[in-house]
Amino acid sequence: MQPNLQYLTANPPTGLAIGFALTTALTLLGFMMAVRQAAPRISGIILIGLIAWLFVLGTLASQGFFTTLNTKPPRLFLAVGPPLLLIAGLFVSRSGRRFLAGLPLSTITYLHTIRIVVELVLYGLYVNHQIPELMTFEGRNFDILAGLTAPILAYFSFNRPILSKRWLFVWNIAALLLLINIIIHAILSAPSPFQQLAFEQPNVGILKFPFIWLPGFVVPVVLLCHLVVLCLNRDLYDFAD
Repeated sequence: MQPNLQYLTANPPTGLAIGFALTTALTLLGFMMAVRQAAPRISGIILIGLIAWLFVLGTLASQGFFTTLNTKPPRLFLAVGPPLLLIAGLFVSRSGRRFLAGLPLSTITYLHTIRIVVELVLYGLYVNHQIPELMTFEGRNFDILAGLTAPILAYFSFNRPILSKRWLFVWNIAALLLLINIIIHAILSAPSPFQQLAFEQPNVGILKFPFIWLPGFVVPVVLLCHLVVLCLNRDLYDFAD
């Protein structure tokens, strides 16, 4: 079945684009707050690198680079691949793990609150025929629950620590599964050789500026925050408490 690409070249509303650009800026700000506490000496270099990456993605997307679909592999992979390789490299190297282990858990837990705004943006994209309904909270995407519960968990785990440590573990597992769920649906509904869902309205919105920053930056940051907690802070999960 061939996907309906009627809206592939249609531009989403300017207000929605500005809203998501601000969402990306907030994600960058929140992540840099954590980075400054973990590695203040190199935080400036990291900030420059992240801004450069966002600039490259934004420039390519604004020129229609990612909406060119007759390429192998799909060009969307060029937005997703480098962040994932960087994350893998950080976990493989000793210095990378040391840096990640220094990220404050409270900050990277609060950072997940940004997922509320992301879900509202996704709904706006759906209303404007840029993504399928299944990628929204009216469909199969329940990631907004992670955003709604993140500040509650963070507050009662760090600011007023009345929750046992196991809650941080359980919440990160559940929220990671919610993230994986929407990632799978986004991939399977994007116009590519791998598309299996939503042929009537494929996922074309994330191929455009500034929404390419979602798979190319926001999602990798959220994923990294989960992996830091689950892989580098095992001492938190002393369930004997």
